[in-house]
Amino acid sequence: MWASGRHDSTFYTEMWQTIAADGSWQGEVWNRRKSGEVYPQWLTISAIHDDHGGVLHYVATLTDLSATKAAESTIQRLAFYDPLTGLPNRRLLIDRLGEVIKHTRRRGHYAALLLVGLDNFKAYNSTLGHARGDTLLRHLAEGLRGRLRESDTLARWGGDQFALLVQDLGERSAHAARGVERLADKLLHEVARLAGGEDVTLPLSASIGIALFHDDELDAAEAIQQAELAMYEAKREGGAALRFFDRAMQTQVIERAHLEADLERALDADQLRLFYQPQVDAAGVTVGLEALLRWEHPVRGMVSPGVFIPLAEEGGRIVAIGNWVLEQACHQLAHWADQPARCELTISVNVSPVQFREAGFVDGVREIRAATGADPRRLVLEVTESLFLQDPKLARETMLALSALGVRFALDDFGTGYSSLSYLKRLPLDELKIDQSFVRDLLASPADAAIVETIIALADRLSLSVTAEGVETEAQAAWLRDHGCRHFQGYLFARPAPLVSGKEPLPGLPS
Repeated sequence: MWASGRHDSTFYTEMWQTIAADGSWQGEVWNRRKSGEVYPQWLTISAIHDDHGGVLHYVATLTDLSATKAAESTIQRLAFYDPLTGLPNRRLLIDRLGEVIKHTRRRGHYAALLLVGLDNFKAYNSTLGHARGDTLLRHLAEGLRGRLRESDTLARWGGDQFALLVQDLGERSAHAARGVERLADKLLHEVARLAGGEDVTLPLSASIGIALFHDDELDAAEAIQQAELAMYEAKREGGAALRFFDRAMQTQVIERAHLEADLERALDADQLRLFYQPQVDAAGVTVGLEALLRWEHPVRGMVSPGVFIPLAEEGGRIVAIGNWVLEQACHQLAHWADQPARCELTISVNVSPVQFREAGFVDGVREIRAATGADPRRLVLEVTESLFLQDPKLARETMLALSALGVRFALDDFGTGYSSLSYLKRLPLDELKIDQSFVRDLLASPADAAIVETIIALADRLSLSVTAEGVETEAQAAWLRDHGCRHFQGYLFARPAPLVSGKEPLPGLPS
């Protein structure tokens, strides 16, 4: 009458055999209430014997385990599942990853770990609020889960990241890679579709890193590291993409880590150098110089700024390095102040957006100028259009504060970024710099020629100076002069070099 139907006859037979042999039995069983509800209970059955050893009757003690089981289930979910999305969490996925790795070794089939990281999710949260962000994460979890096989495991890896574990991809690497790539493409499209469904103008995409493994001697931690490296590589390349891990990528990451450690010591070890490139007028007379940072590594030699500047920005070291560059440039301006041939020269210094957004940047420039005695009117800070994307109001306020000190501003690489004519009229700019990518092909490309001509005309109408970068031939310089450009910079006039190379001054520098 009270049987739950969850135990077969063998279970009950063994129970009574134990009671007969030992006099009692205890264990966890499923029983049925009068209402028909099946519930768990702890059951103890003891035999009561007479003086001759015969069984008089049995005594059963029953304990309802429903509350205990419910608590265990809650603890289980908290320990292994994400409360927001209901997906397995990092801990459970790592456990399953270990099992899948063992499975691939036994069967010889490929498996893959995919890490899906949302691009721009921090900005999404900041703009729309965390409640909208949480809603989007839940929708993404539901949408992505609908794209998977029953054997696949989708987990919330944490924050704005999901993890996907896929197994039984076959024995051939090319076939497995194609299958995972198709799946990753579907996930990228699903993220874009679901994010667009939120009816917002803020773009949201995903970057996916893939670690494909077979019978390799790797553990769960190594598979995770490989997928993370691949995901961050996809993000570095602009996002909205997928990347497979390869050994070369790991080598690059290790090399990058060593270089980053060396960069931490470069300033204190006096390894940084300033090279200068003259800026000339239409007559070829030097009117200013651009200070260009170089790193003279004791083993690697000259390290490209394109390599170490991003490292410095990501690690926060760019603030100290940028202040050093400003200080050196101001010392040079102060040194030239009493030299008639050079006192009117300007020095242009590139300022990283990271450095520019520092809370104490204006005060820092003010202190450097006061300590060196440099004329702020001779200092030109070169900024790029990316500076105005994140917080245009703050950028404008900072520029206005520095302009009040007498510092001038040049907009570098104009036309290559997110050009907007609206900020040109609101910002205290003094100069536009035409990027060398337009100058390089202006004689062969009508489009580039039209862009350069437009920039020159725009600068003229806004009463801004304009400088063409990357001028390498007399034909380029002649075209630029004919179209109204009055300042030039490039190899045609001088290559970047220290102010004094041996005993010879920098070419083009007034003596």
